[in-house]
Amino acid sequence: MSINDYVKYVTQTAVRHFEKTPQERKTIKQLRKTEKQSFLFRWFGVIPYALMFFFKKK
Repeated sequence: MSINDYVKYVTQTAVRHFEKTPQERKTIKQLRKTEKQSFLFRWFGVIPYALMFFFKKK
């Protein structure tokens, strides 16, 4: 990938971002946050959730 391709990509991405209204950007940001996995799951997988579920059950 050449420098020109990279500059073109970054420019297109920036233009797409700034063409959206601030409200649209805010809703997209909130959606991304809600879809994001929690810290424990992201770093350690399913094991912490399984342990919490197991100990909560008892």
